[in-house]
Amino acid sequence: MLRRSDRNLENIPVGALGLIPLTGCEKLGAKVNDYLVKWRQESAHQYKDDVAFNGYVKDNYIIGAKVPRFGSGEAKGILTESVRGKDLYLLVDVLNYSVTYQMTGNTNHMSPDDHFQNLKRIIASVGGKGRRINVIMPFLYESRQHKRSSRESLDCALALQELVRMGVDNIITFDAHDPRVQNAIPLSGFETVSPAYQFTRGLMRTYKDLQFDSEHMMVISPDEGATARAIYLANVLGLDMGMFYKRRDYTRIVNGRNPIVAHEFLGTSVDGKDVIIIDDMISSGESILDVAKQLKKRKAKRIFAAATFGLFTNGMDQFDQAYEDGIIDGILTTNLIYQTPDLLSKPYYINCDMSKYIALLIDTLNHDGSISSILNPSERIQNVLNRYKNGEEV
Repeated sequence: MLRRSDRNLENIPVGALGLIPLTGCEKLGAKVNDYLVKWRQESAHQYKDDVAFNGYVKDNYIIGAKVPRFGSGEAKGILTESVRGKDLYLLVDVLNYSVTYQMTGNTNHMSPDDHFQNLKRIIASVGGKGRRINVIMPFLYESRQHKRSSRESLDCALALQELVRMGVDNIITFDAHDPRVQNAIPLSGFETVSPAYQFTRGLMRTYKDLQFDSEHMMVISPDEGATARAIYLANVLGLDMGMFYKRRDYTRIVNGRNPIVAHEFLGTSVDGKDVIIIDDMISSGESILDVAKQLKKRKAKRIFAAATFGLFTNGMDQFDQAYEDGIIDGILTTNLIYQTPDLLSKPYYINCDMSKYIALLIDTLNHDGSISSILNPSERIQNVLNRYKNGEEV
């Protein structure tokens, strides 16, 4: 279990805490704020007479921020209150396409580029008056364009450098597509956080008959890119691991990429075993469903797909069909990005709430405490695994 009381917070806060959820991230921001308010009210008695903790306990840490647009589509960032001396945490969901704005009388849906531009506008409106600026960007902007093949732009590296030049001290992201992109900003704080604990707990809360051993369960990487995640989860849970690799047709390009010809499997038998497919994102879902079908042909028992970000760019119809056909039993994604009401209503969908985890990270960083123990979930996974095996509530 993730407990604030388990940490030893000896340092005084860097500055008064300020939380700025940008447009499209208000829901997650409100949940994080609720945890922070609750925790600090519980520990208020320790610091009530200490001047260094002035403004430590509040009813609300959210600072109002607006990005109004002109008729031309251009915009400006506005803060509705002072941020002087504050330790600021900006939350941004670059994938929230449900947010719209008017431009020359037309309704436009916000793209990742629009959200990133809004983030820069709010940072610019701070005007250097904040004590420290921290950006929490669950899906790292342009993280799929993290390396250069031939004549291409390196968008993710450029975006990180731009944020650092604007005065951002720490960038926290979740399950970055390739963590090595932090090499672009080697002297600045960059953390990529894994939701492995939340996936494990979400699965345990939904299914009471799972057997976490190598005879009954297996972790699968759907491609070579997700191998490290699968190896980590398999090792922590004490399971075997298998992987698929994508055989592509490099003579053609369809929708900007080489089409996949087949998924080839490497690993021990999945016959009669429950299987967890783990990846950083489900985009269209074609790869995950193709892998699931291949596993069913190899007589896998139940198939659970866990991905940090559920984009579902082609809608939910093919997942509905896969669930009806018995190919997929459960899909786990986090609330770090926008979730459609349609997704949340699905019988096979398991929502993994990350707000408490984010609140814990913010609370610890505000105290200038070490977050290394929070970033490594192996001990917490072992604890919840033991409780589950003993029939206790998880």
